[in-house]
This record gives sequence, C-alpha cells and structure tokens, in this order.
Amino acid sequence: MSAIHEQPLKAAKRLRTDGQFDSALGWKPGWRASNLLRLVLCIVVFFIFAAPFVLIASGAFDAAADSTALHLFPSQPSLEPMNVATGRGVWGYFLNSLVIVGGGLVLQISIAILTSYALARHRFRGQSFVLLLFLLTMMLPEEIIAIPLSQVLGDVGGLGINLRGTPWGVILPIAVWGFSILLMTEFMKEIPLEIEEAARLDGVGELRMLWTIILPLCKPVLGVVTIFGFMMIWDQYLLPLIAANDPSDYTLTVALSVLRADAQVGSGVLLFGALLALLPSLLIYLLMQKSLIRGITSGATKG
Repeated sequence: MSAIHEQPLKAAKRLRTDGQFDSALGWKPGWRASNLLRLVLCIVVFFIFAAPFVLIASGAFDAAADSTALHLFPSQPSLEPMNVATGRGVWGYFLNSLVIVGGGLVLQISIAILTSYALARHRFRGQSFVLLLFLLTMMLPEEIIAIPLSQVLGDVGGLGINLRGTPWGVILPIAVWGFSILLMTEFMKEIPLEIEEAARLDGVGELRMLWTIILPLCKPVLGVVTIFGFMMIWDQYLLPLIAANDPSDYTLTVALSVLRADAQVGSGVLLFGALLALLPSLLIYLLMQKSLIRGITSGATKG
C-alpha cells in the first residue's frame, strides 16, 4: 500500500523539481553540454542586439566620440555633447515629435477601432471595396503623394486653411493607417457572434457594445496596433519635412539629418540625438511587449 502511494509522490516531486528549471529554451538542472551551448548562444544574441544600444549611449556622453571608432565605454566622459545638442534645439525637436506621436497615435487608434467595428461586425454593400481602398493606401510610396499632399496642406479643401507649420499638418495625414484597420478588422471578425447576440437581447446599443464587450476582447491586437502605430509615426521623415514652414517645426528624425550635414557638429552630438530618438521606441516596446506577444500568439492559435 505504501509503495503504491510512494510512486505518485516521487513522480510529483520530480515534476516540481524539473519545472523549476525547465523553460522555453529547454533548460535542465546541472551543467550539461546542451545548457552550456544555450548559454553561449544567449550571450552572443544578447551582445548582437545590445551592442548598438551600448555604443550609442557611450558615444552620446563622450567628448571625443568618433563615428569610425566607437567604444563600449566613453574614453572622455563628458556632458558636452548633450550641452551642444541642447544649444542646437534638440529638446525642442524632441518635444515636437512627442506632440505629433501622441496626438497622431490617439487619433489613429480611435479611427481604427470605429472603422474596424463597422467593417467586421456589420454587413453592407461595397464592404470589400472599402477594404481594398485601405489596402491600396499601404501600396502607395510616400514620394508619389508628397507634392499633392504638400499642396493640400497649404490649402485644405480650398477653404484657405493652411496646416503647414502646425502639428496638425503631420497628425491628420497619418490619422488613417490601413495596416491598423485591416489588422483590427480581421481580429474583430474572430469574436463569436453569440456574445454580441446575447448582449443585444439585453438591450445593449452600438456604442456600449463596442466599449464594454468588443473592445475588451481586442486588448491583444490593441497592443500590436499601438506599438506598430507608434513606430510608424515616430519614424516619419518625409511628411514632417514637407509640412514644416520653419526649421523649428522639424521633428527629431528630420533634425538629425540636418545636424548630420553640419560640419561643426561632432559625432557625440549626433549620437546624443540618436539616443533621444531611440529611447521612446524602446520604452513603448518594453511597456507593451506582453500585449505584443499576446496579440501574436492569439492570432496564431485562432482557427
């Protein structure tokens, strides 16, 4: 009797012990050759991805920074690159970028949610054509629409409204992004109709249906849309350039190209600007990486 009970106890104890060490990489307790190989591979991969960040951060605070010979640690630690960059107005460009990405992302996600809800949860004539139009917007290079867009921003709708030189000149053209709409539409289509039908029997209206039932189920895809939308807006170069009336209207990405053409600006100043441009993207990814992983895995397991 005791022997019968001991076998399940030993098996459970062994599973608990192995579970403490097992992971997605297949780690096992002890210094095995496979564990050492995985450790070496992890270190190599970490170095490949982390080295550029470390080099940029090191050069941003190095008075003797040289783009041809970067170091892991500053050879002459100094705040001079930051002071010179401040004198060149880098913080103002950084603020312009934050204003545009903040307003543009909120507007972009709001429009994507409302449009996707209409396309995914309702049926109407021309629905496929509308989806095709959003898909076509992703196929047009920015260079093709640059000149017409510049003219439209200078005289919106023929009403004499000039959006050039204002944040709205950049925010409005990026408010509708086909990628976000198509992604959210396909995700919303997978939500069971039974949930919506049960809610309608309780007298739930359209806005409440969207806000309290559909939207909470879309949290994984919202994380994906937020990250990719942020990257798309933050990396804009041509649009802020044609929407600007004055160099003070530039975003950080445009300003970095201008500073790069200035022979009096050293590599340390450029690396400090690059560090500023890098930090928001890195921060938004670290904050929303769980949502990104859930969005990818939920899309992979559907069906």
